[in-house]
Amino acid sequence: MLQSANVAVSVNGVTKQFGDFTAVKDLDIEIYEGEFFSMLGPSGSGKTTVLRMIAGFENVTAGKILLHGDDVTAAAPFDREVNTVFQDYALFPHLTIAENVAYGLRVRGVSKTERNRLVGEALEQVQLSAVASRQPSQLSGGQRQRIALARALILRPKVLLLDEPLGALDKQLREQMQIELKQIQREVGITFVFVTHDQEEALTLSDRVAVFNNGKIEQVGSPREVYEFPETEFVARFLGITNIIPSATAARFFGSSELHSLRPERVELADPTTPLETDEIALGGTIAEIVYAGAHTRYLVDVEDGVRYISEKQNRHTPRTEASLRRGDTVSLRFQKTHATPIPGTQPVSAAA
Repeated sequence: MLQSANVAVSVNGVTKQFGDFTAVKDLDIEIYEGEFFSMLGPSGSGKTTVLRMIAGFENVTAGKILLHGDDVTAAAPFDREVNTVFQDYALFPHLTIAENVAYGLRVRGVSKTERNRLVGEALEQVQLSAVASRQPSQLSGGQRQRIALARALILRPKVLLLDEPLGALDKQLREQMQIELKQIQREVGITFVFVTHDQEEALTLSDRVAVFNNGKIEQVGSPREVYEFPETEFVARFLGITNIIPSATAARFFGSSELHSLRPERVELADPTTPLETDEIALGGTIAEIVYAGAHTRYLVDVEDGVRYISEKQNRHTPRTEASLRRGDTVSLRFQKTHATPIPGTQPVSAAA
């Protein structure tokens, strides 16, 4: 559906240099109207620089940026129909919550009566009508983030840019805000362009994800596509934990020397004497480490060819029942052939998972 939609943001052949350093290299992106699009990557990968160029906070060294077909490459930030939500919220500490949300409307000369009406609607949308008269310092981090979002949305931008807006929140609150943010985006129907270094966050929120590395995009696709079918070894490793099956092992089992990605949740541990099922692959190994993580347990297994694999198992046993496996146990590592996906065009970069 998104492929046939109108394009909200076009980044065409964009390069950004800071002196001798090239932060972004000949980048092309198309982001569709009404889409939740995430730019994901490690620190220094160029994702925030791209967001700032779309917003107009950074100049483009080469290339063009278009918003709904209009070339805004040289336009000032206030001449672009976008708004930005920052990680630090950027609320005015001396203004009340209602005054913070109304600030952009006041700058635009909107009448007081209309401002009050729109502020009321915006605060109701983020479920914070009761705090309108408070100061930002009296709110929690999650509440301040929702106020920053309301202040940005009240101006009805065609594109909302979000620069790691949940990064300062603790894990539980961040997960709660992810759900709220996605619900708000669906309600308002505005294009969201979201920058994050958190893989789980990108997978949870996005319609599509662009994975950045060294100023370039390694892969763009739906969360399922980039997780299940990584196109580069970097994407496979960065999008959660994975086992990289090395070239020699891949050639033996799959008839191809391309590296393969195998997610830990698809790896089972069995008794070495258990018969193989149809199309199942077995590797003998020894449990090197066991990591208990509450809902699941990870087993690090050193196999016969010197590679360490990870198996992840949901903890479905009763709470007072200890897991039967121990460090040093000999096990058979099992997975279906179809559960390992080839990484196109890869060569044996490394053997460790």
